[in-house]
Amino acid sequence: MIDLDKLIQPVKELAKENGAFLLEQRTHFHRELVESKRSHDYVSYVDKESERRIVERLRQLLRGSSFITEEGTAGLSDSEYCWLVDPLDGTTNYIHNAAPYCVSIGLRNKERMLMGVVYECTRDELFWAHVDSKAYLNGKEIHVSDVADPENAFIEMGFPYDANKYRDFVNSVISKLYGNVGGLRLKGSAAAETCYVACGRFEARFEALIGPWDIGAGSLILQQAGGKTTDFSGGDTFYDGHEVVSTNGLLHEWLLQIIQDCLKNKK
Repeated sequence: MIDLDKLIQPVKELAKENGAFLLEQRTHFHRELVESKRSHDYVSYVDKESERRIVERLRQLLRGSSFITEEGTAGLSDSEYCWLVDPLDGTTNYIHNAAPYCVSIGLRNKERMLMGVVYECTRDELFWAHVDSKAYLNGKEIHVSDVADPENAFIEMGFPYDANKYRDFVNSVISKLYGNVGGLRLKGSAAAETCYVACGRFEARFEALIGPWDIGAGSLILQQAGGKTTDFSGGDTFYDGHEVVSTNGLLHEWLLQIIQDCLKNKK
């Protein structure tokens, strides 16, 4: 078994180093070099270079490990350990010089997540946890909120890129939540937002059709902070990235029921 306390230290340093790279590149960012992966889903030369740097270092830290990354880096599929890497989560925010955006690095074995590190660049915030630790933000222990009343719940959403498929669901869920909760926000970085739930800024976040690199690290941090993460059915397939609900735990069943009711209205 690897020493997670020892391994996480260079991973935290790597996340911050690449965050500094993102911020430096943002000062002279060339928007004309942005590519479209699909409708309203973008990638830039910065994403690709950040991923290259991260993967190169991680290969040295844990030799023989595999990778699942947003920009397609592959590794040994039968290896015991797998890194989940999003080199720039919140690319659209980054392109428009808007917050938040972050570096997200997670590690899992064949059974579960082992480690999560998320560095939110615009606020200089480093979130991290592993399965044998508490969750931390800039070295201080964090915990989810104790809000149990939906009327006081501050909730984040993510809008799926496939608008045609999810339009009815999104409209339905907004209709049920708007005016009945403390507030709704759409911030554009799944990894950062999951960490915001972990440190008590929000009570919940949900989204459909995202990648495992978006949710891997943040979900472990949230769970170690006392929160809960499932798919829309209450199961654990959220690691596949197709759908995820992240909450402080107290509001989880309530939000799941609303989501499930709204899915019935989706074409």
